[in-house]
Amino acid sequence: MTRFFLIRHAANDVSGHSFAGRSPGIDLNEAGRAQAAALASRFAGVPVAAVCSSPLERAVQTATPIATVLGMRTSTREEFLELDTGDWTGRRFDSLDGDPHFRRFNALRSCSGAPGGELMVQAQARVVAGLEALRCQYPGQTVVVVSHGDMIRAALAHCLGMPLELMLRLVVDMGSVSIVEVGDDAVQVLAVNDTGRGRFG
Repeated sequence: MTRFFLIRHAANDVSGHSFAGRSPGIDLNEAGRAQAAALASRFAGVPVAAVCSSPLERAVQTATPIATVLGMRTSTREEFLELDTGDWTGRRFDSLDGDPHFRRFNALRSCSGAPGGELMVQAQARVVAGLEALRCQYPGQTVVVVSHGDMIRAALAHCLGMPLELMLRLVVDMGSVSIVEVGDDAVQVLAVNDTGRGRFG
């Protein structure tokens, strides 16, 4: 089975209270850089075949210290890009509280998306396809994937057989690690939202 470390990018000044979406130029803040460095130290000596990342800066800046510790390069992949939040990109969550589209988006994730954006079910299919491509490329090995909160929730929901309507029950903090194993005929979820300090080796 191929083991995936699914990592949400580290802290920045936008994520958590606004739709960062695919906006360029969102870098890790000081806390996020420290978080990324601490995260990288957990992978020292771990036999990893590849480190892959969403192309967005905050993800690449989280992945790069891990790749450096492992003596590798980070490969960016579009499949792990953030959900396209369309017209909501840059909007604060609290500014959308009275918007019926926003309420529907949170209540019915499988059938709804941001105006002008991507459906959650489309994003889920995208991230699952990315993981499957890596499984075929690195059978029986370990791969690090740095992506975004909703993308990791969607991947975990798929692995758990959980409907997307329940995905917000999964806590995926910035800088957290979730671990899944995917084989030819089995899937196992080994950890969700690990924010500890122990090494993975």
